[in-house]
Amino acid sequence: MNRRTPVIVHPPSEDGGRRVTVDDAEVGVAYSLFDVLDLVHGAGLPGEDHAVDDPELIEWRGGGPYDFSEGGGSG
Repeated sequence: MNRRTPVIVHPPSEDGGRRVTVDDAEVGVAYSLFDVLDLVHGAGLPGEDHAVDDPELIEWRGGGPYDFSEGGGSG
C-alpha cells in the first residue's frame, strides 16, 4: 500500500521559517513547533503533541521538529 503523509514541513528558509503543506496545499509558514501544531490543527488534523513524531502524519524535510533556522539550529 502506498500511503502519503498528509503534512509536510519543508526545509528552513533563510529567515528560519518552514513552509507547511497539508495534502499538497500550502497552509502557512512555521517559525516554531507551536506554529506547526497550530497549522495542523487549523487544517482539521489532530494537533496533539505526540502527532509531531508520527511519521504517518508529518514528514519533516531538512530537519526535525526543533529545527527552524538555516543550518538546522533551534528556533
